[in-house]
Amino acid sequence: MEAAVSVSSLRRTYERRRKDTVVALDDLTLTIARNEIHGLLGPNGAGKTTLVRILSTVLLPTSGTARVLGHDVVAETTAVRSLVGLVLGGDRGLYDRLSARRNLLFWGALYKLDARTVRRRADTLLERVGLAERADEPVERFSRGMRQRLHLARGLLHEPRVLFLDEPTSGLDPVAAVAFRRLVLELRDEGRTFLLATHDMDEATALCDRVTLIDRGRRLLTDDTANIGRLLGDRECVDFAHDDPALTHALNHALTDALAALPEVVDVERLDDRWRAHTADREGSRRVLAWLVERDVLTARHAQPTLEEVYLRTVGDRGMRV
Repeated sequence: MEAAVSVSSLRRTYERRRKDTVVALDDLTLTIARNEIHGLLGPNGAGKTTLVRILSTVLLPTSGTARVLGHDVVAETTAVRSLVGLVLGGDRGLYDRLSARRNLLFWGALYKLDARTVRRRADTLLERVGLAERADEPVERFSRGMRQRLHLARGLLHEPRVLFLDEPTSGLDPVAAVAFRRLVLELRDEGRTFLLATHDMDEATALCDRVTLIDRGRRLLTDDTANIGRLLGDRECVDFAHDDPALTHALNHALTDALAALPEVVDVERLDDRWRAHTADREGSRRVLAWLVERDVLTARHAQPTLEEVYLRTVGDRGMRV
C-alpha cells in the first residue's frame, strides 16, 4: 500500500543577505504509514516547520522529492492540497472579527466547496470540537483553547486524509490539551494520518505511534514510541520517592551522592515528584532497588528510559542555543 507520506533526499536551503547559505533540510528521508500518528521532534531551527510547509505545498524544496498518498507535492500541487489539512498553533489563520462559523464558511469558499456542503460540514465540526454554542461569537472573544479547536475544525473542513499539526497544543491548559489529544486519536481511528511537529515529549508519548528526531535538517532516528528507550542500549532506570512528598523533596544529598557513587549507577537526577537513578543494565536496577529498601526508601520501581531522555541524549545539551 502507498505510504501516506514519503520523503526522499529532501533538501531546502535559504540564501541570506550576507550571501551565505542556510540549510533547513539536509538530505531528509522519511516514510509515514497510513493511519499513523507520527511525531516530528527536534530543537528550534531543526527543520520541523520547513518540512510541514513543503508537505502542505506552501514551500518548494530545493531538491529531493516528497509525496503525499502517491502525489508529488511539486508536480501535483492541486491534488495534494485536496488531501492534506494544516493545523497551526497560535492565532495564525483566523480572522478575529468574524465568528467561528463565518471563519469556516470563508475557508470553505477558498476550498471551492458549495454553500450547502460547507454549512453542513461547519455545523458538524463546530459541534464536534465543542464550539456549537459559541459559533456565532467573534473569534476575538475566544480563549487560546477555543482557537485551537477552531483551527482543527478549519483543517478538517475539506475532509483531508492527512493532517499536519504544527505545535497544536502550544499554550493550552492541561484540560484543553487532553481534550484536543482525545479528538486526534478519534480522527486517527476514522482512518486519518497525522504528522505532529511538537516540543512536548508527553504529548508525543501519549499520541504518536512512531517518532522521528531531527536536528539541523537531518534525521537522527525513527522508531516506535513504545520501544524508544531501547535506543539507549541496556540502560534502565529506577524511580524512587517517599510516600510523603515533603520527605521526597528532603531526600538528602548524602543519600543521592552515595547512590550515584555505586558502580551500577550511571547518574541520579531529580524529577518533578521523584528521583531517578540510571543503571547500566537490569541487574544493576535490582541492586539499586535492594540498596534503597535497606535505607528505608520504600517507594521505588523499575522503569524504562523515556522519550525525553532519548531526545536529550541524542540531540545533546545545548541549553538556550538554537
